[in-house]
Amino acid sequence: MNNKRFSNKQEKQVAKRMGGRKQPNSGATPFAKGDVKTPLFLVECKTMIADRESISIKREWLQKLKEEAFSMNRPYYSLAFNFGGLENKNNFYIIDERLFEQLHRYLQEDQDA
Repeated sequence: MNNKRFSNKQEKQVAKRMGGRKQPNSGATPFAKGDVKTPLFLVECKTMIADRESISIKREWLQKLKEEAFSMNRPYYSLAFNFGGLENKNNFYIIDERLFEQLHRYLQEDQDA
């Protein structure tokens, strides 16, 4: 299975779990950015073909994603990644500190209720 097939599978999985849509030809046009869109989020997906113990996250990916989310009128963005391999269906999401603080407050309020 080549990288494009792994990526396509991950993007479909993320879109389904988030209730969003996979962006056709993501990054191929100047107006359709990101891999998955929801009304609130723009998500960029990164996957590995082979199973790995670690991956490197590049700052430029996050900076570009933030700019693309703004240009596509999405208030939030996230980088979804996994550690590859055919069996790996667990994605992890990178969000910025502001969104993490909002999530933490929401979860704390929910727990206190």
